[in-house]
Amino acid sequence: MSELNQMSAGVTSAQAMVSDKGFVPTALLCYFLGWLGVHRFYAGKVGTGILMLLTIGGFGIWTIVDTVLIITGSFKDKQGLLIKASN
Repeated sequence: MSELNQMSAGVTSAQAMVSDKGFVPTALLCYFLGWLGVHRFYAGKVGTGILMLLTIGGFGIWTIVDTVLIITGSFKDKQGLLIKASN
C-alpha cells in the first residue's frame, strides 16, 4: 500500500512498521520455552530457531538477549517488522 493510501486510510507509518505477531505470545514463548527457540519459530525465523534448539538457547545467553529485545520492543519478525506491544 502506498504511503498516500496508508495516510488516507488512517494508518500511520509507525503502525505500518509493526508486525502482526503478538507481543504477549512472543514474550511468553520466550520466557517459558526460550531455550528451545520456540519464540523464533513463532516470529518466522526458522533457521535461527533450529540453531537455538540445537544449542539450548545459545547456552542460555541467546535466550536472555532475546528476552531483553522482546521486552524493549526491539525484536523483529522474519520480515523485519518490530513485534511491539499495542498502544
